[in-house]
Amino acid sequence: MRTHPRRAPARVGIMLALVALLATACGAGDAMETEVDAPDGDAADEATDDGGASTDEATEATEATAAEELTVVATTSILGDIVTTLVGEDGEVVTLMPPGVDPHGYEPSAMDAAKLREADLVIANGLQLEENLVSALDAAEADGVRVVTIAEQLDPIEFGGHLDGHEHGHEDEDGHGHDDEHGHEDEHGHEDEHGHDDEHGHEDEDEHGHEDEHGHDDEHGHDDDHDHGPEDPHVWLDPVRMADGARLLAAELAAVAPAVPAEEWEARGEAYATELLAVHAEMDEVLAVVPPAQRVLVTNHDALGYFADRFDFEVLGTVVPGATTQVEADPRQFAQLVEAVEEAQVPAIFAENTDSTTLAEQLASEVLGRSDLELDVVRLYTDALGEPGSGAETYPDLLRTNARLVAGALG
Repeated sequence: MRTHPRRAPARVGIMLALVALLATACGAGDAMETEVDAPDGDAADEATDDGGASTDEATEATEATAAEELTVVATTSILGDIVTTLVGEDGEVVTLMPPGVDPHGYEPSAMDAAKLREADLVIANGLQLEENLVSALDAAEADGVRVVTIAEQLDPIEFGGHLDGHEHGHEDEDGHGHDDEHGHEDEHGHEDEHGHDDEHGHEDEDEHGHEDEHGHDDEHGHDDDHDHGPEDPHVWLDPVRMADGARLLAAELAAVAPAVPAEEWEARGEAYATELLAVHAEMDEVLAVVPPAQRVLVTNHDALGYFADRFDFEVLGTVVPGATTQVEADPRQFAQLVEAVEEAQVPAIFAENTDSTTLAEQLASEVLGRSDLELDVVRLYTDALGEPGSGAETYPDLLRTNARLVAGALG
């Protein structure tokens, strides 16, 4: 009795303490669950703010990825340079033809055709410049690819009849009977605004005789595989026309790349156009040393019509007849050109960086043998950019370099 009465209350106290401790632990657990399930107002606001920031960042990342995934294919090295400048870091530009490659004779590979089909936008020159790419361009367009041909949108000029007044290759027996300023006359049956008539194999589907929007079909009246029709595709040799072209290309890019604001594309197109107009002014100044009487061009093929038209030159004749490099010289026309060059006392003949100078050198040799007139053979950058170190690695530099070469040869 001395011990037990004292120990009983102690055990009860211990048990009560344990019960209290357990109750406290359970209460803390409930409080922890309550805090996790229902944060206070400040915590909720912070969570909302963080979530909004994450959403904005994700949207920006998605837009950046979309811009980077833009793929544009350009056919020629000149167009590739222009489009690369416009696109900048907002996409990938694939150029099918490297510098120095002749677009008239370029043969596309199966990989080229695949690149065209996979592009978001294809930029081609058109007017039959890329002679062997026509079917691949048509196939890409049929697959839903946006294909833009730029030359036909830039007020193209007609191929002029050169060798005016010398009867060079324009006599009646060849079926053209050319007698006027450009060798065009009603007697050869030209009836519409472009001088097209069934006599020349042009059909009546539209004012150009073209059956599709690119003029890609032999049914549009091309008499042979290399006849470009009446419109000259070498439009890039006029920087003023290509200033308009830069604006048009910027608008096309805006249509396929909305991740970049439309006003940004417009600004880029306008900036490039301004640069080309400044280059035009530079060229005018450089070419001012050439007197009017000496502004006569003899070329390897008919590539300088736009240059002549813009800077007031005359194209006397071409070694290779017509617009393409993919034909051979005509012996009779070649002989007549020799006579014309001798008569006009032309000091230079202009060849291309994309083709052999053999025929141009042959012409110079023939003239020298007949008249002791020495002709310089000057290579211009006509249908493609130049190789590194040429001074014509970019499109604006190509224009500047050509102006210096012409001025140096004729001034």
